[in-house]
Parts: sequence; structure tokens; C-alpha cells
Amino acid sequence: LASLGITSYTEPGLGPGEDEGATGAFGTSVVGEYRALAAEGLLRARVTVLSLYGELDGPSDLEHFLDGLAAADATTSDPRWLRFAGVKIFADGIPPMKSAYTHHCYTDGVRPELLVAGADDTEREANLTRMILAAHRLGLQVGVHATGDRAIDVMLDAIERARREHDVDLGHYVIHGDLVTVPQLRRMAALGVGLDTQPEIALRTHPLVDAALGEGTATAAWPLRAVLDAGVPLCLTSDAPVLSPDWRRQIAAADAWMGPAADPRGRMDRLLRCYTVEPARQDRAASWKGTLAAGMAADLCVLETDPYSVAPAELPDVSVELTVVDGRIVYERGAAGAVGAIEAAQTPGTTGMPETVEAAEIA
Repeated sequence: LASLGITSYTEPGLGPGEDEGATGAFGTSVVGEYRALAAEGLLRARVTVLSLYGELDGPSDLEHFLDGLAAADATTSDPRWLRFAGVKIFADGIPPMKSAYTHHCYTDGVRPELLVAGADDTEREANLTRMILAAHRLGLQVGVHATGDRAIDVMLDAIERARREHDVDLGHYVIHGDLVTVPQLRRMAALGVGLDTQPEIALRTHPLVDAALGEGTATAAWPLRAVLDAGVPLCLTSDAPVLSPDWRRQIAAADAWMGPAADPRGRMDRLLRCYTVEPARQDRAASWKGTLAAGMAADLCVLETDPYSVAPAELPDVSVELTVVDGRIVYERGAAGAVGAIEAAQTPGTTGMPETVEAAEIA
């Protein structure tokens, strides 16, 4: 990840829900490894963790979720390096698999259900709501895997209720949000709910979405322009290992999905912020990282070319010369070239590149 210029990332789902998982890559043993690396000062990027009390991409139930919250230990040796921010909940699946929780049937008549356990839709929705309320009451951030419009509605209803009970912005966010609607975006903006989405998935799977939900569905899906216009906090992410964690590819994909820009430089600036300023906000860390300014964390990457001088489609070909985390070089493409590049980066006005390339969701 350091070779990609990444200085912070989120593990969106580690914990006991995956202790019996097929890969062994998302259970509590991995949490233990992260704790050990952090305690020894061996992390080469800052890590935010969302705890998982159900199966990865699978079912969960209210009882195990509440038990997990009660037993959770969020203490770390240094929360600026390893922080347990909250919880990940899988509300539904994905449209191509006909498992996104939508307000209408799929083309073959399939009626989707939430992944949260319950006897029927009403009970499943109530249990998802209880999960979100319980986490909010504990001051935990909630990231909900929700691709279908109905799943997003249930989540937003729960957050509205949570905010009525305890009106504090904890930075909750929708993960994916493929079928999010414009009215939902207005609700999200009002509630401070963010969106973490993957534009390369849009480019790759839009024909499958149309096949599953009807011709033209994909045209309205992943509405990135509307997200930005609505003022919803937007992070671009990779969903790695589904896609490469290379942020340059996601920016190029976002630009391609959005279509021609009236102001290309302004477009590039907004998309870069989706990997810098906005992820820092999502991490509740915008006061000390995410921007290149005096007094902020010395987390940065140096590119071979000013990103504002190239088209987004060309960005994946721009190499990362140097990656610095907390003032320490963690990746150097070429010693001689990198030294000159970092000296230039330290000179005011030499680059418009924000300082922290953060992967808001890598896992």
C-alpha cells in the first residue's frame, strides 16, 4: 500500500463474526496482529477498524451483535495509528447477485431480503434498526453495507431516530450505495451521513445491474454528480481485494462515470479530496490529518507529475515517487529522484496535491 502512496486506510470489518470464516483474514486473530504491530511501532500506515459481529458479506443477528458490542475493547497503544472507530453491518448484498434490498422485484421476480436475521421483512428491518441504535448510543461510528434503495431507507430511518434520541454526528456512512436516490442524498446530507463508493465497480458491472433490475437502472445508479451537488461527504474507495486499492484508478473511473467536466481542474480537485480531506473527516481526524498545512500530520505522497496537469484518465500512469507517514519515509521509488521530489513538496506553491492519500475502505 505504501507503494501506492496510501498513508491511512480502513479495515471495514474485522472481528469475531469472522472467527470461523473461510479465509481466516478477518477474525479476531487479525485484530491481534494489528495491535501487536501498532504496539511495536511497525505499522506503515494509519489504520481505522470497523468491528464485525456477523459474517463478512453474510448474515448477522441482533443477539450476537449486542454481545459483541458489550465485549468490545477499543483501547489501543496510540489511536492515531490504530483506532477502533465503530462497527460494520452488512444490510444486504449486491444488485448483480439479486441480493440488494430494493423496493421492487428483480426482473425474474426475486424479492430480496436483508441479511440481518428475522422472521420477515418487518422483523429484519427492526433488528437492523436496533443494531444501529445500539451502536449510536455507545458513541460508535456505523458503516452499513447497503446497495439497495430500500436498505438505505432503513438505515437512514434508524439514524434519524438515533439523532432524535442523542443528537450527535458520529460520522455514520453508507458503504457502496449503488442504488441511492436523489431524495435519499438530501436526507444523508441533512443527517451528516457519508457515502463510500467504488466508481470502478460502476464501470464494470452496470450491464449486470440492468440485467438484474431492468434496462436503464444503471443509468441512475452511482449518481456521483448528484452526491457532490447534494453536499454528501463522499469517499472514493476500492473494496479491495475486489478491485485494486490503487486510488488513481478510482479517480479515473469516477471521472469516466461522471462524464465530461465543465471545469476539469475543479473536477480533479474534488475527486482528490475524496481520497484526502473527506476520509480524514470520516476518521474524525480532520483536525490533524488529511490536508497539507502547518501543524498537520506529515503524511503525504509525492507524484512524478502534478495531478492537476493531467487528465483523470492519465492519472493511473503517474507514478508514486515517495510516501511519507508521520514524517518517516515508508516508500521511495528512486533515492535520488525522491529526495528532489520531497524537497519540492516542502516548498510552498510547488504542488496542489493534498497530503494524505487515504483508502477509506480497503478490505
